[in-house]
Amino acid sequence: MRLVLLGPPGSGKGTQGVRIGARHGIPVISTGQLLHQQITHGTPLGRRAERYVRSGELVPDEIVLDMVGERLEGSVDCAVGFLFDGFPRTYPQAEALDRMLAVTCGPLDAVIDLDVDVDEVLDRIRRRAHLEDRLDDTEQTARRRMKVFAEETAPLRRYYEQAGVLRTVDGAGSPDEVAERIEATLADVTHPGLPLLG
Repeated sequence: MRLVLLGPPGSGKGTQGVRIGARHGIPVISTGQLLHQQITHGTPLGRRAERYVRSGELVPDEIVLDMVGERLEGSVDCAVGFLFDGFPRTYPQAEALDRMLAVTCGPLDAVIDLDVDVDEVLDRIRRRAHLEDRLDDTEQTARRRMKVFAEETAPLRRYYEQAGVLRTVDGAGSPDEVAERIEATLADVTHPGLPLLG
């Protein structure tokens, strides 16, 4: 199963991505984690990306696409499918992903859009800032990222709706409640003959 998890910062993509990956036996590819690894190891891509991450801006497409391309190429675990968390974030990224998949494993099966109220998202980000050491979890940066999402990423909903793969899921409530909604939504796109794990 080839999936994308879409939603604003703090919508629960990381939490739900892990659950989806475990249940369906597919790797979760988080561009946030890829960026963190690149920055931590001081790679050329990481050094170029760090200033954007620190300011809460979207990392340029060319950097993200290079990282995603490296992850997909030569990765045996992606042969059974994958879940992208945090990618694509822009129309050009979505189009580039479509081109990558067209010559590799085929089109996306579904795009899960976590719909969460802005106030709840900001509250979650504030709580997360106390639990994790993240470069991007400050009130000011969180608000900027929400604005960036609204302007540059939310239009992807139209892109994927037109492609017939968008599945909007209510992201409010406990992680268990959201996970149940996601699985109910994915029931019609699960490939026959591939039993769920767990």
